[in-house]
Amino acid sequence: MAWVYLVVAGVFEWGWPVGLKLGMTSAGLHWGWIGFAVICMVASGTCLLIAQKTIPMGTAYAVWTGIGAVGAFVIGILWFAEAATLLRFFFVGMIVAGIIGLKMVSTS
Repeated sequence: MAWVYLVVAGVFEWGWPVGLKLGMTSAGLHWGWIGFAVICMVASGTCLLIAQKTIPMGTAYAVWTGIGAVGAFVIGILWFAEAATLLRFFFVGMIVAGIIGLKMVSTS
């Protein structure tokens, strides 16, 4: 069950960079998006806290940030027209390989 919490924590990690990106524009602050970012931060941290009860801290943190980074990468490409280059995909693939590797060698 700890791994489920860890994946959920990683998914909530996607919300806060999106909220911060949309929360500040040339027109000023958009408090709804900033609030969304804060809610995602709290939810993500709470799920990470629960996951770390049984998953080693270093493993949990690496997987958590990896899921967040990969998700933010995909969201950036799909919704914010960020560059979708072969090298970017290669290096994100290395992050995914690291997440899978850590899960495979985890003792929890």
